Amino acid sequence: MNTTTPGTGTRQSEALAAAAPAGGRVELAIGGMTCASCAARIEKKLNRMEGVEATVNYATAKAVVSHAPGVGVQELIATVERTGYTAELPPRPVPSAAPGSASDSASVADSEHGHGPGTGSGADPDPESAGLRQRLLVTAALAVPVVLLAMMPALQFRNWQWLSFALAGPAVAYGGWPFHRAAWTNLRHGAATMDTLVSIGTLAAFGWSAWALFLGTAGTPGMVHGFSLGLSSGDASDTLYLETAAGVTAFILLGRYLEARAKRRAGAALHALLSLGARDAAVLRDGREVRVPIAELAVGDRFVVRPGEKIATDGTVVEGTSAVDTSLLTGESVPTETGPGDHVTGATVNSGGRLVVEATRVGADTQLARMARLVEDAQNGKAAAQRLADRISAVFVPAVLVIAAVTLVSWLVVSGSATEAFTAAVAVLIIACPCALGLATPTALMVGTGRGAQLGILIRGPEVLESTRAVDTVVLDKTGTLTTGVMTLLAVHTAAGTTEAEALRLAGALEHASEHPIARAVAEAAARAGELPGVTDFVSVPGRGVQGVVEGRAVVAGREQFLADWAQHLPAPLAAAKTAAEAAGRTAVAVGWDGAARAVLEVADAVRPTSAEAVSRLRALGLTPVLLTGDNRAVALSVAAEVGIDADRVVAEVLPEDKAAVVGRLQAQGRTVAMVGDGVNDAAALARADLGLAMGTGTDAAMEAADLTLVRGDLLAAADAIRLSRRTLGTIKGNLFWAFGYNVAALPLAALGLLNPMIAGAAMAFSSVFVVSNSLRLRGFRAQD
Repeated sequence: MNTTTPGTGTRQSEALAAAAPAGGRVELAIGGMTCASCAARIEKKLNRMEGVEATVNYATAKAVVSHAPGVGVQELIATVERTGYTAELPPRPVPSAAPGSASDSASVADSEHGHGPGTGSGADPDPESAGLRQRLLVTAALAVPVVLLAMMPALQFRNWQWLSFALAGPAVAYGGWPFHRAAWTNLRHGAATMDTLVSIGTLAAFGWSAWALFLGTAGTPGMVHGFSLGLSSGDASDTLYLETAAGVTAFILLGRYLEARAKRRAGAALHALLSLGARDAAVLRDGREVRVPIAELAVGDRFVVRPGEKIATDGTVVEGTSAVDTSLLTGESVPTETGPGDHVTGATVNSGGRLVVEATRVGADTQLARMARLVEDAQNGKAAAQRLADRISAVFVPAVLVIAAVTLVSWLVVSGSATEAFTAAVAVLIIACPCALGLATPTALMVGTGRGAQLGILIRGPEVLESTRAVDTVVLDKTGTLTTGVMTLLAVHTAAGTTEAEALRLAGALEHASEHPIARAVAEAAARAGELPGVTDFVSVPGRGVQGVVEGRAVVAGREQFLADWAQHLPAPLAAAKTAAEAAGRTAVAVGWDGAARAVLEVADAVRPTSAEAVSRLRALGLTPVLLTGDNRAVALSVAAEVGIDADRVVAEVLPEDKAAVVGRLQAQGRTVAMVGDGVNDAAALARADLGLAMGTGTDAAMEAADLTLVRGDLLAAADAIRLSRRTLGTIKGNLFWAFGYNVAALPLAALGLLNPMIAGAAMAFSSVFVVSNSLRLRGFRAQD
């Protein structure tokens, strides 16, 4: 058990002083928990406090507590301590921290309290694991000879039993000390946990053996002892259980050690996320570059990012162009071309040229920090199934003690053999550990949410997983979700004798002088094809078009009527192209020069290249896609046809405030609805839906209202998010089935005398390892190609 005194030290005192006066939400690192029933006891005690609502997570060794203003943090800590455990405010992990800073301290704090995840793989040294490993190695070295001597009569030399006793004593005392100490602490608080079962079982086995050696006939020189996988029978005075006492202690220590390693691996994704950021930045001050730690960056600072360096914090590019690798945060492998005015995210890597970036978000406001908070909150939560497991764990240990006592008495009455009765009772005590129940949900959540973060999928909490199972309809916003949300030049139609390149160059030069979104789309497309000439005598006529002189030519661009005012009428092929474009919901820009209409440009909010494939994958998951947009019906039907959504599943011309009502109508029809959106006008619908998915390229309001955030802003990630959520939920259910099934099957076997206590100890220890290992399989989840 952790012996750190909570509340000591300057940091802890200041934090408590700051947190105590006001209510809110606080996270506590819990020390001394050894099984799920420990977590259940602490949670129960905290929830009995007036104005307090707490969730205690055994796997992360943390308590998340919402408390009323009148309840101080010190009161919460005192309640935990009165329950027999330790609690303190953990250092808040800070993204972009250097070694030795807050994030590293947090990792150590996590590992010191119970079995919280450390900083990475199981090889990471931390005090709790190092202590367990040392205790395990010593205990195994003592226990192996004891087990071999008991199992193999050929090795039983004269007075072998006394050597076994000499080796088993330290194994039970030193190896089992954590269990005995925790059992005593719990006993003083009137409680029983898994440690109680292990302590009683091993001490009873050792005590019986000591009695048989010193007061019975087991100590007689030349005594031979057989080994059975079931009940031990014979004279009680010559029966030894030294191999049970030493072997069970070693097996349970091994299980505890492997469990701790596996859980640290389960939490590795979050710690990897926290360590992604840069450690310092080259800030421009008085024309010079000054290296400062990330913590000293302020909004408005301008800093330099050279090729190969990480971008220090969220900001806007003010100088330079480059390709930025965002794969660390979004899972997207293709670098993003970035230039002045573009937003960049902290922790992404500058792959190309030199950039000067102005910081817009720092510290806890950055996207990386917000991602970390979402992942951590999700890992600290509990699914409905886990709450049932917690309730069972809370009463499980006392029930097992009763079952063990009934088993002992029943065997004494039925068989009259104290040896058989004792063997069965000890097997019941050893086999019944409820740890697997406590690990079933949190370990799967830790791995699933961590893997999601690596792929750019942020899952808000465990209740989201329950929603993904039932969803049968997915409502898709158009602008910014199915489409890019930016006007784009899609086609150029020219009259006879005019090339597309010429039409685009002259129109682009003219439109370059305008700030209209349609004009920018034309100008940007033209600029990508080559350098644009200058324009003179530029005039903009609102609502009609623009005119000017480019390379000595009078160029006009805009509505058809605007060109007609200049006696420039569209020839039949261009008129047909214009009509077809408008029928598809696109904007047609007519262009003319030298007294004639010579081109029609099609501009629209382009459909994302991946949208059709994404819709297909959502259908494959059993979801019915519905397009919901405020745009006109012609545009909506055109987009729906392009991505594969049925026309009768298109809801267009909907006001922003009515989007939530559309979701409500679908729910009233018995549908379970997922909503995918990106804008402020989607926030209410995202909150109303059974499952809300926000595009990470969208607004903060949308992401706050959603259950899942798709960081890379690609609809393909929506299908991956639902697949990952369902896979995680399936893993949780599989874990719980194994944990429940194991205990349901094993307890009767032990009570009926069909399990040797040492075999029972090995099975119990590895049941927890199995559950955690099953959860770790989620690390292999891959985004669909």
